[in-house]
Amino acid sequence: MSLTAHAFVDAFLPHKTPANQLGHGQAPVNIALSKYWGKRHLELNLPTNSSLSISLPDLGTQTQLSIQSELTADQVILNHTPLTTDHPFAQRVSQFLNLFRPSPDTYFQVDTQNSVPTGAGLASSASGYAALVLALEELFQWQLTKPQLSILARMGSGSASRSLFQGFAIWHKGEKADGSDSFAEPIDQQWPDLCIGLVKVDISEKAVGSTAGMQRTVETCDLYQAWPQQAERNVKTIQQAIEKKDFTQLGETAEHNALSMHATMIATWPPIVYWQPASLAAMQTVWQLRQAGVEVYFTMDAGPNLKLLFESQNQDKVLEAFPDCQVIRPF
Repeated sequence: MSLTAHAFVDAFLPHKTPANQLGHGQAPVNIALSKYWGKRHLELNLPTNSSLSISLPDLGTQTQLSIQSELTADQVILNHTPLTTDHPFAQRVSQFLNLFRPSPDTYFQVDTQNSVPTGAGLASSASGYAALVLALEELFQWQLTKPQLSILARMGSGSASRSLFQGFAIWHKGEKADGSDSFAEPIDQQWPDLCIGLVKVDISEKAVGSTAGMQRTVETCDLYQAWPQQAERNVKTIQQAIEKKDFTQLGETAEHNALSMHATMIATWPPIVYWQPASLAAMQTVWQLRQAGVEVYFTMDAGPNLKLLFESQNQDKVLEAFPDCQVIRPF
């Protein structure tokens, strides 16, 4: 019998008795340089492949959490706007909080603020569930380790497992059926010259969410069979590039990895195409810059927006080509 999320959490946590009146959490968004796409266990959010990311300081989520005795349902406030209980975002948050309720009639007030658009392929769910787990940890005082918190964050959103860390992080896919070895940990490497540029093509909520898109890809795409092996190789190659500060190796591998992931989506049926005309135009601009001797690469998550990878000496030329690009220096 497959292990349920409730059974795992009940065995995992020391208790479900709040120790504080309030819990606070803050977490950055992260951009995967080698992507996660596909699950080997839906309910436990276990991935078919490992992944590696870079967090973006000053972009992310701040969350405050409390238990309110007068509530008859969870109250979710997103960016200062109270959501109705049937709002998809509120429903997803409540479903996750079901794992941690001291009793079925205990309800939470969740006040969360995102500095990136929600559901637009800019990693808001990663920072959101990481911040929520940190708020739960402060509220309940479980005194869990970072790997243990990463496991809990993973159960809300797979990529959230990596958003507990600044800088580079690797999420190990794990082998165990219960997912106890599927967590993220930091990579202790700095890269002061590395820059990330956000090219926002469309920040509206995407039509096909990542979870649904992954499942459709796994079920219908013949090309997907090659993806987990490539992704594992890419993680190792990018780790080596980070250790050697080999920007060409990092950029080429990250761009190829992103295009390979999107290729599996396009070969899914019905096809999943997040790209828009402006996305393709931005890719062409990146390739033209490289032909002109400006070393810049891109990566894309499940959405139309590009994340540019370049080093600080090329920032002026990148901004000349992408004047609206938001530049972030992770280190």
